[in-house]
Amino acid sequence: MRVAAAAPRYIVVEGPIGVGKTSLVDRLAEHLGARKLLEVAEDNPFLPSFYREPRRFAFQTQLWFLLNRFRQQQELAQCDLFRQTVVADYLFAKDKIFAYLTLEDHELSLYERVHALLQVSVPAPDLVIFLQATTEALQQRIAIRGKGYEREIDRRYLEDLNQAYTHFFFHYTASPLLVVNTSDIDFVNHREDFEDLIKKISENRAGLHYYTPLGSRK
Repeated sequence: MRVAAAAPRYIVVEGPIGVGKTSLVDRLAEHLGARKLLEVAEDNPFLPSFYREPRRFAFQTQLWFLLNRFRQQQELAQCDLFRQTVVADYLFAKDKIFAYLTLEDHELSLYERVHALLQVSVPAPDLVIFLQATTEALQQRIAIRGKGYEREIDRRYLEDLNQAYTHFFFHYTASPLLVVNTSDIDFVNHREDFEDLIKKISENRAGLHYYTPLGSRK
């Protein structure tokens, strides 16, 4: 007899800049009655300078993100995940994606030592949802949301970042992983798309799985 999978209590939505992480987190949290754990990138005082001069401000920007994410994860570890589901818009482990793209070797060596010390006390998600999109789609969505500092993002950097995300999650095995290509689905405005994704999430099977959009199924 097959045993039903337990509903995930800690869900992480991930993907590159502009893919729609926070929008999906908002919908999931509302549907599940969950607590939201959001990373507010705008709070990073180094970020606007980084987009203008990446090499000069990379280490400060990365270290701020790492420590701020760790602080949030410590708060999460102290809450009772059996009482309330948590939906987050970032995975702590993915911090390395940006570090390897932006830091020099001597900076990366120090970063790795700090990251290793912090990672051991970070709770693992029950499910990670990785949202994918083409670089062109990311550029369009970034332009639509109109955040001033994001206008400085170089297309080459965005392309490298998109590829790095795909590479990272291709090798990710720490939690069940659901990969979703967002090119042909709209979880925010199309109720059918969202409800179909909810069914997939409720299965919560171990390993790697790909979401097939409702409209493309035979």
